[in-house]
Amino acid sequence: MRYIGIDIGGANTKVASSDGEITELLYIPLWKDTTLPSALKELANRLRPDGLAVVMTGELADCFVDKDEGIKFIMDAVNNAFDCEVKYVNNTGNFQERTQSSRELAAANWAASARLIGEEVGDCIFVDVGSTTSDVIPIKNGKHIAGHTDFSRLLRDELFYAGTLRTNLAALLETVDLDAGTCRVSSELFANTADAYMLLRDIDKELYTCETADGAGKNMIDCMRRLARVVCADLTEISEDDIYRLAKNVKERQIELLCNSISTVAEKNDLDMIVSAGLGEFMVEEAAKRLGYDCFSTADKWGKDISKVFPAYAAARSMDKEKNE
Repeated sequence: MRYIGIDIGGANTKVASSDGEITELLYIPLWKDTTLPSALKELANRLRPDGLAVVMTGELADCFVDKDEGIKFIMDAVNNAFDCEVKYVNNTGNFQERTQSSRELAAANWAASARLIGEEVGDCIFVDVGSTTSDVIPIKNGKHIAGHTDFSRLLRDELFYAGTLRTNLAALLETVDLDAGTCRVSSELFANTADAYMLLRDIDKELYTCETADGAGKNMIDCMRRLARVVCADLTEISEDDIYRLAKNVKERQIELLCNSISTVAEKNDLDMIVSAGLGEFMVEEAAKRLGYDCFSTADKWGKDISKVFPAYAAARSMDKEKNE
């Protein structure tokens, strides 16, 4: 029997099978077009699962009037594409019952991950740095004790809204130290975190799945050109060393802010074990090291490909387990 998990985000849709042999990361920006229904039909025809477990975060995309409209759009797209059994994971990490409000499905991908981590690892803080956001989830006695909505998790430092690819550098930096002195940054979307991490070789071109800020390419020169614009310069005005320095400033600031969120959640919940996942696992591991916490890597246990699509994998595993109990 083949059980597939799908995590439908506003920018990326992640796919994984319960045995981990299938892992896919697809860039499908919901706010920009309506290709999700056709993309899901293509997946259904190609993968032909016996069961499908679904989690979502894409309902927040600003093409929808509210979350209810977004949830309905995603559920309709899934239900029309797949003719197998389909189950949805809610914000408790469990499969949704028909009597429950569909609102409980909103932004629940992290809850699927937390359920698997709670079962496999135990008490910890699960930190998943994805393309856009970072989840910082406290888990005790096998279950998450985080807020149930993105709004509540932002209030509790359990959601840090910065990721490995899509974050505007102006959201992280106010100034950067260059050869000419301390320089303020532009608030324009001239470059994103993917440009910095490409330049620093923390990601490769294959993982740079989102669009570039200027619509240009994703090679090193293109990344450097975009990074230079962050300080309103071009490649004739600042040195290559300055551009690398800017990228390092981005990484340092993001890890610093991630440390702040992790330490707040750790102290509040008396936890000192970190479990890392996502495209930005390298940042989680560095944050744990700086804070003096042990770090358990999902990439080390399940493989890098699974770590990058962990909510989809966790959802598939939950369905597999339920069907084989």
